Amino acid sequence: MKRKIKMGMVGGGTGAFIGEVHRMAARLDGYIDLVCGAFSSNPKKSKASGKALFLPADRVYKSYYEMFQQEALLPEGERMDFVSIVTPNHLHFEPAKLALQSGFHVVCDKPVTFNLEEAKELKKIINKEQRLFALTHNYTGYPMVKEAKAMVVADRLGKLRRCIVEYPQGWLSTRLEATGQKQADWRTDPKKSGKAGAIGDIGTHAENLLAYITGLEITHVCADLNTFVKGRKLDDDGAILLKLEDGAKAILLASQIAAGEENNLRIRIYGEKGGLDWSQQNPNTLYYRTLNKSMQVLRTGVGQQAKTTQAAIRIPAGHPEGFLEAFANIYKNFALTISQHLEGKKLKAINTDFPTIDDGIRGMRFIDRVVASAQSDQKWIKF
Repeated sequence: MKRKIKMGMVGGGTGAFIGEVHRMAARLDGYIDLVCGAFSSNPKKSKASGKALFLPADRVYKSYYEMFQQEALLPEGERMDFVSIVTPNHLHFEPAKLALQSGFHVVCDKPVTFNLEEAKELKKIINKEQRLFALTHNYTGYPMVKEAKAMVVADRLGKLRRCIVEYPQGWLSTRLEATGQKQADWRTDPKKSGKAGAIGDIGTHAENLLAYITGLEITHVCADLNTFVKGRKLDDDGAILLKLEDGAKAILLASQIAAGEENNLRIRIYGEKGGLDWSQQNPNTLYYRTLNKSMQVLRTGVGQQAKTTQAAIRIPAGHPEGFLEAFANIYKNFALTISQHLEGKKLKAINTDFPTIDDGIRGMRFIDRVVASAQSDQKWIKF
């Protein structure tokens, strides 16, 4: 890398939780500098947010339209190289589209767009403009998730049979959106979130984790979606049966009304020879079980691990690596890939290990088919 990669941001103004997460993750490895932003649809709030981030006043914009137009006029090496979009779901497509058409690479929060049609259109634009695109399904960034994927690829489990992925949260056990809580408000509003609530917000994370580790595509779904909190417009709970390629079966649970739960994402995968068990709340540990042998406890940074795992580790064994570091692995790989792109070098597979528009399209199709299945009297529908 000959220089730092320069980042702009759309959304993520003062008080926005996920915006600050993205900024912390982007700067963790020292490869990326935040140089500009349009942090709010309110110009005054955008300016105030930029000032709080110590950005030059002339690099804090009233709108993303203005930002893309003005940044494109600056010379390479001074203008932003990519933009990070950290707005609610209904405000992903337009800034991503315009950024790509203005010549900028894009990192976008998940789910990728408001609906499947927008996601498909975005892929056409990415291909036409020959830009790079990353989607922040950050749980794939954990070292032991990468180790789990490598073990599946190395046939340590044998042919896969049963997968169980669950994502229970409890924060929406009451009608929090009625209190004006911003994060709850837009996530439960179909005009901003789309056709799904919990399934779109955290169910897509579970689906992405399942696809990343197993490498298997979904072929059929059978879904039961629920809205337990009275007055809520979107689902807050769901249980889904999945048929996967090669005869494997999966169960996916996503719930935001699991009272007392924090962020308990967990995945278990079983094959003919063995099984894996990983939990986001204990991310440095991966349990490996085989027939007629004692369970093995694999720990981040201990023993010989896959190259992708090693590349995702920053600190010595025994020091917890968590949510921000997993997020940062997406930004680090994206920055290194942009650098290779700028220098005209062949992109390295170990650096292109981040979710892309294809993951986004699959996630939007997952939402579509799950909602369709839940509304249908038919037991199974094709994915």
